[in-house]
Amino acid sequence: GTGLEIASGTGEHVALFAETLPGLTWQPSDIDPDQIASIRAWTRELPNVHDPIRIDVTEAGWSGPLASPNLIFLSNLLHLISQPEAQTAVTEAARLLAPGGWFLVYGPFRRGIDFASQGDHAFDASLRSQDPEIGYKPFETVQAWQSQSGLQDLSVTNMPANNLILAGRRPITTT
Repeated sequence: GTGLEIASGTGEHVALFAETLPGLTWQPSDIDPDQIASIRAWTRELPNVHDPIRIDVTEAGWSGPLASPNLIFLSNLLHLISQPEAQTAVTEAARLLAPGGWFLVYGPFRRGIDFASQGDHAFDASLRSQDPEIGYKPFETVQAWQSQSGLQDLSVTNMPANNLILAGRRPITTT
């Protein structure tokens, strides 16, 4: 199958995924040209990683020209963009998935109106002091976006440092 990593950053995650999951062909992506160069450096020896592509997941329609992957992984981005931009990223990714494919969103989230820790509250406040439009999103909101986009089998997995993985699967349709 195929995997798309959204906002691959330095490329360290996709390199580890490619080594750990050699049965998947990976497509890394990022918006930042400097990160694209770093991704190339991390993945140049890996036969199951395509050359990184530039994607701005905050723009509506970004998923249109891409092939439908079996897995999409998005890590540590939603708290760094506005709520409308985060919703665009999630809904476009869900739309892009192949039938039976999984969309995994990793990162820090609010739990309703609460934070998992005082440290999370302080980090969110720091982010919002830089830009009041960004910061932690309630995981329930992100799951609602996943559900409204047609994803099923939604789940939440607790991860280290109070992070979560929000998973959803595109149903396999029969006609």
